[in-house]
Amino acid sequence: MAKLKKLLTNWKIILYIFVFIITLIAINPRPWNSGVAIRNVALNSTAYLNELRSPGPADMPMVRQRIVELNNVKINSVGEFENVVESLPINSTLTVKTEKLKSGIFKDQNTYVMKFTSVQDLGLTVYDAPKNNIVLGLDLQGGTRVVLQPEKKVSVEDMGYIIDNMKNRIKVYGLSDVVVRDAKDLLGNQFIIVEVAGANEEEVKDLLARQGKFEAKVGNQTVFLGGKDITYVCRTADCSGIHPQYGCSAFAEGYSCQFYFAISLDQGAAERLAEETDKLDIVYDEVGQAYLEKNIDLYLDDALVDTLRIGSGLKGSVVTDIQISGSGVGVDRRSAIADSTNSMKKLQTVLITGSLPVKLEIIKTDTLSPSLGKEFLRNAVLIGILSEIAVTLIVLARYRKIKIALPIITIISSEILLILGLPIIFTFIKQPLDIAAIAGIIVAIGTGVDDQIIITDEILSGESSDKKKYLAWSKRLKKAFFMVIAAYFATIAAMFPLLFAGAELLKGFAVTTIIGVTSGVLITRPAFAVMMRVLLEDEDKK
Repeated sequence: MAKLKKLLTNWKIILYIFVFIITLIAINPRPWNSGVAIRNVALNSTAYLNELRSPGPADMPMVRQRIVELNNVKINSVGEFENVVESLPINSTLTVKTEKLKSGIFKDQNTYVMKFTSVQDLGLTVYDAPKNNIVLGLDLQGGTRVVLQPEKKVSVEDMGYIIDNMKNRIKVYGLSDVVVRDAKDLLGNQFIIVEVAGANEEEVKDLLARQGKFEAKVGNQTVFLGGKDITYVCRTADCSGIHPQYGCSAFAEGYSCQFYFAISLDQGAAERLAEETDKLDIVYDEVGQAYLEKNIDLYLDDALVDTLRIGSGLKGSVVTDIQISGSGVGVDRRSAIADSTNSMKKLQTVLITGSLPVKLEIIKTDTLSPSLGKEFLRNAVLIGILSEIAVTLIVLARYRKIKIALPIITIISSEILLILGLPIIFTFIKQPLDIAAIAGIIVAIGTGVDDQIIITDEILSGESSDKKKYLAWSKRLKKAFFMVIAAYFATIAAMFPLLFAGAELLKGFAVTTIIGVTSGVLITRPAFAVMMRVLLEDEDKK
């Protein structure tokens, strides 16, 4: 009891316990967490119109809304969610019961009743409910990572605009769980890294690479542009979707479907359009329908995407409401509708967000499977447990005393939690747990074991022919910590360049290593030294 009292009254041990508890609270482990978490709610979908919303980019995993029941059927996995939804008859009533943690502790429950028409119209994307607040990288949860590079160097202001525009594009397109950030390599090359959890490559690749320069021309004269000249883009079912007149049609190699959506122009753009149409003559087609002699040609990134006939009644008229159309193809009607809808969403997105100041080139794309990520995470946990057991056995074999091995294993275990929890506490770090970060944890823990062995050996330094000869505590610890701190600064110096190397794709490795060795030097190593001193002071008196 006397030793325990000494430990619990030492300020280094108090600091260690305090940080450990705060870290544990931040991680908020809840292995019993049920349901499926909402990853995304598509705009104007059935779920969206019934007030379900996508999580915010800053929402921690444990405070995100979870679906726990569908029509009174408990949901515990994505598979169960999909089975229930796919079995629902069209035009039936769907009751969705959700839970959400407030302040990480209290439950907020809600029930939503909506009319079910189809899986697509429901507009819900879900994933297995998180069990803690640790944010997983794409390597472990699945999704798409795209690395883009501007065709020329841009200013800080333009880079900020590009990133804001991309975030808006992805939001407008209907994706969430997105990270968009700029990066540089050691040569000063500029990059933009976009990570979208739960999305596939085709959903984001073309959307991000587009400069988004939209022009509408009558002849060679530009009459309006995407972004500033367009005040409204319809995205609801009453004025967008598969064209009610032309629909889908079969051809030799499959199907083609035409989409449409309405847009509104500002007054200046409408007047420019009227000025150009007033110069045109009226012509007649083969069935006698009157049109103007030139069409409106729509260009996206300098490529012609559609041509619209201009009715004769619009000659010289200031019209703010017009209709945009286009098409999609597929091997069957269903895939043609999906391709047409996807093309429409991309075009709507760039019309709303406008163009980027520079073209972007995709230099790397990774699409990662959630199942592979889960398997790797399980293997990493298993290897971590086996490694800790191996270290315990080696330490016991080396020192042959449980009171020496126990503090080492205690510190190793707590350091893992500190490395995982500190990025949650200090939110500005924003480092998810990915494969590179796990490698950094392994390095940090290995460095920690080395430091603890150095401290232990210095405490037990000096031997005679019959028994160990103990040096003064202050001299031993001073010598040990000199080596520990020297190794710390050497590690920091080695990790710093990795924060920027490889377009910062190795950043996770560097960040977790730096967090691990820094928390070790400031918190766990001093606490370990106190533990060893209290546990071994009796031997020191012999």
